[in-house]
Amino acid sequence: MFIVALILFIVAAVLAYKIGAHNGSLQRDKYWEEQIPGIKKDTIERSRASLGGQFSEQLAPYLPNFKYKPTECKFLGKPVDLLVFDGLDEKDVHEIVFVEVKSGSSELNTVQRKIRDAIKEGRVRWDEYRIPKELTIKKGE
Repeated sequence: MFIVALILFIVAAVLAYKIGAHNGSLQRDKYWEEQIPGIKKDTIERSRASLGGQFSEQLAPYLPNFKYKPTECKFLGKPVDLLVFDGLDEKDVHEIVFVEVKSGSSELNTVQRKIRDAIKEGRVRWDEYRIPKELTIKKGE
């Protein structure tokens, strides 16, 4: 009799566990089904904002009140949006300007702030790299 009761208790416990797990997974699935449209909408809005920002960064030299000639601007994108070689059109570059394009209330990220600070503190220099001759000579010469 005790063994039968024990077996019934174990079977009931297993059934209760399976029913509870199934019910929990149904609730979880329902929760995520309700959340997915909002997540998709948020993702699309962020993607549009990001693409709009990237487009604006490249278009900035052609917008009103931009201080520099578009032909003297070179787009980098990351970590800084533009390098301006002021005077390049006249072949008399007298200044090189790093330009970060921002819109709305966006702010510089950590790397951009560090770049700004390095420039303001004069920690900028010129370097030249020469490709080794053995890499530029054609084989058999």
